[in-house]
Amino acid sequence: MRRLSLLLPLLLAAPLLLANAPDPQSVMIPETIRAMLDAALEAGNEADVNTIAKYARAADPLSGDAVLAIAEKWKADRAEQRTQVIRQASFLDLWSGKAEIGGYMTTGNSDTAGGTAVLDLNREGLRWRQKFHAQADYQSNLNITTREHYLASYEPNYKVDDRAYIYGVAQYEADRFLGYYNRYSTSVGAGYSVLKTAGTKLDLELGPAYRHTEFTDDTVQSSLAARGTANFSVRILSGLSVSQVASAYVQRYNSTLSGTTSLNAKLIGPLSAALSYSVQYESEPPVGSVSTDTTSRASLVYSF
Repeated sequence: MRRLSLLLPLLLAAPLLLANAPDPQSVMIPETIRAMLDAALEAGNEADVNTIAKYARAADPLSGDAVLAIAEKWKADRAEQRTQVIRQASFLDLWSGKAEIGGYMTTGNSDTAGGTAVLDLNREGLRWRQKFHAQADYQSNLNITTREHYLASYEPNYKVDDRAYIYGVAQYEADRFLGYYNRYSTSVGAGYSVLKTAGTKLDLELGPAYRHTEFTDDTVQSSLAARGTANFSVRILSGLSVSQVASAYVQRYNSTLSGTTSLNAKLIGPLSAALSYSVQYESEPPVGSVSTDTTSRASLVYSF
């Protein structure tokens, strides 16, 4: 009873204390912090806004709460505006991506030519994410083709929540030097964004698949398989990033493992330079084809 009698006045006074608490919106924010906050808001840089709010609260909790309130309202308004834009957009809107091209040519003592082209497209909707990837590699020596690789894939994702999603993928490949004229692959499964920050990303996918392959020795194989992928990227410095994409199709017959490591350095505006190294392994290639193929690329990348 005595304890209750001590708590009762505090409980009765709590509404009065809350009513008299200062409104964060009316608190005076120091001019230097306000100037930095306004600049970050005008630039639309959410990472900078979060950083300013964090250190403002550490330096002065009262004005820091006012900074946080402004930042949270700005982020909420921005999210609502983006939601409205997505809802009103057609399927042809909201696409972003990058185009990559590289090549070389030598004449004189040797006569060689080679080129590579990559196109990546992404579309983020409220519930659906669309991904499209196309790649072509070609190389010749003395007018004799020594490398010819083509790949195209389309992957829709249904977002269950902020990290988990269900994927579907359809893919076409052709590489007669690796031992197949045509290969068609389809898969459905589950994906999860293990890491999802401004500078680091890691997506994992796993599911069953079906593959149909037409080999260069006239063998045709159709089989169920298991598919797994890992897509990792990290920003090392401002304008410098590293990415690693790995995939595996494991099946009763020929299984495929592939991976690409890339280093991307921003040059100016939407242009950047990229160095990449790719490895593809076929467990049971036809006679006359080797199991492992590697490709090194230096290319120019345009982001849009």
